Amino acid sequence: MKFGRPDKEFLRWRWKPEGCELPLFDAFGFLELLRGKSMAFIGDSVGRNQAQSLLCLLATVNYPLDISETRDPRFRRWFYEDYNFTLASFWSPYLVKAINTHPRGPIHNRLVNLYLDEANNDWADEIEPFDYVIISAGRWFFGPQIYYEHRRIIGCHRCPTGYSPNLTMSYGYRRAVRTTFQALLTLRSFKGTTVLRTLSPAHFENGEWDSGGDCPRTRPAMRGEMKLKSDDMAMYLAQVEELRRAEVEGKKRGLRFVLLDTTEAMVLRPDGHPNRYGTKPKANGTVADCVHWCLPGPIDTWNELLLHMLSME
Repeated sequence: MKFGRPDKEFLRWRWKPEGCELPLFDAFGFLELLRGKSMAFIGDSVGRNQAQSLLCLLATVNYPLDISETRDPRFRRWFYEDYNFTLASFWSPYLVKAINTHPRGPIHNRLVNLYLDEANNDWADEIEPFDYVIISAGRWFFGPQIYYEHRRIIGCHRCPTGYSPNLTMSYGYRRAVRTTFQALLTLRSFKGTTVLRTLSPAHFENGEWDSGGDCPRTRPAMRGEMKLKSDDMAMYLAQVEELRRAEVEGKKRGLRFVLLDTTEAMVLRPDGHPNRYGTKPKANGTVADCVHWCLPGPIDTWNELLLHMLSME
């Protein structure tokens, strides 16, 4: 493997839905299905992870042109000229407007002002012409945040001194997802299908990411052996409930909102993360990555499911 992971058994396991067979990803079929269309991924680095998986899967058939309008790797566009198909990735880990109060502070522990009723313009200003929009976010909501609505502070999560009330993380997350859907519902020319990909679980054991935790397993977990943590479950339920809410509103406008539920399948794959093999080894050690997924690996299942869903339309 690129950065030295010694085992490859994790590549041999595939998700088998109960009562049916999930076909292997058909790159040619995907590109034919999306001929003349466009697809955008909006969210955090795990969402980008899925976009990268899709690029790798499609590379067996066709290589795209990079038509990105910026050198910023967080905002990319690719064009499959033979199929007139555009793929894009928009970085928006909170989905809504977010302002770092200490831009040069620690990335994973800095205080962020979240404007829960304002969509992030980095994607909202660009998304209208896309035919398919894949929404996903989650891990960045674990940090300290001050919540704003109508430009006024309404509360916070992991509050610093002097701020109250202390609201739950799932409150902020639910409002951010609702605002995202509302933005898509109110775009005048948007006619696309919105796909919400559910929460991707982390698998840290023996500590968290910043306290020595890692994910050394080399085989999937048995059914029932691992479950979502309480915060993850709250976020997952918020996703599903807000998607159902958007479905009802979408029907009034002729817009489709669909759920790509990958959570249960991925809870069972603690073996599918880079762990300490996600980057080149460093002299002072490497923080284990038990959030993102190896490529190739279990994350390819997300795009197999996505293709199946699109082909059923």
